[in-house]
Amino acid sequence: MQAAEYPAATLIETTPHAGLVAIVPAHNEARYIGSVVLMTRKHVETVIVIDDGSEDETAAVAEAAGALVLRHPQNAGKGVALNTGFVKARELSPRVVITLDGDWQHLPEEIDRVIGPILRGDADIVVGSRYLEVTSEVPKARVFGHWGFTSLTNAISGVSLTDSQSGYRAFSPAALKVLVFSSTSFSVESEMQFLARNHKLRVVEVPITIRYLDKPKRSLLSHGWTVLNGLLRLVAQHRPLLFFGLPGFALLVIGLILGLQVVDAYNRFENLAVGTALIVVILLLGGVFFLFTGIILHALRILMDEIKANLNR
Repeated sequence: MQAAEYPAATLIETTPHAGLVAIVPAHNEARYIGSVVLMTRKHVETVIVIDDGSEDETAAVAEAAGALVLRHPQNAGKGVALNTGFVKARELSPRVVITLDGDWQHLPEEIDRVIGPILRGDADIVVGSRYLEVTSEVPKARVFGHWGFTSLTNAISGVSLTDSQSGYRAFSPAALKVLVFSSTSFSVESEMQFLARNHKLRVVEVPITIRYLDKPKRSLLSHGWTVLNGLLRLVAQHRPLLFFGLPGFALLVIGLILGLQVVDAYNRFENLAVGTALIVVILLLGGVFFLFTGIILHALRILMDEIKANLNR
């Protein structure tokens, strides 16, 4: 499933803003959250801020700026924060839901561009990409990391994007109805590509601008490992045949190669390499176990998807 080509980047009038809801997950963003809320309210009807266990005045500042604030007592992660926001948004029956970060990297004035494809009926999920047009000065280390994770996510999810890690997104009512995230960390954006494929949601990208005002809160290595770990879990959850079948096949191939060597050595020297033979048996049994595990989980995944589809009808 390929992401559709983005339409011309023209701004669309959204006045009045009835039915437009913005969700902003925030953790210790007191410095910027007030500005994010005030500027976002110019383009939407309701701004929902999820204070994800902040230790500063994020919640108070967001409320003072006019946001509807939902609080997590402890930091639960971006995926959990988005789930909380989506649950509240469903109560409001919005025309479009927008997600953007609370650190002032995303430009609220680009909301009209991001929601455009949904208002025109061309998409269910719109991803704001910093790589469709050269409008952002992205640090080189981030460019490399984004390229790597985007390439990996595209290959295993079946949905192709240029910026899989962008948090600036818009969702139609159809997407809002079915999207529930199991990821707790920053891999939640990658999970959206799996869910889009599973639920046959139309995905479009539009160009956006990203501001990098401060140094990263987390080291790039730590952040990258978190996303990679989340991606591996997503593969196990959404593509179990690939996750278990590939190593199972590899174990079988290695076991067969070693087994042929054991047989050849026995034929030539009439001496059984017991140690190697035991390794061969372990490899073959492990390979069969992994393959059957992948097949069974794949079948269960298909069954669960059919049950969910019937329940959503």
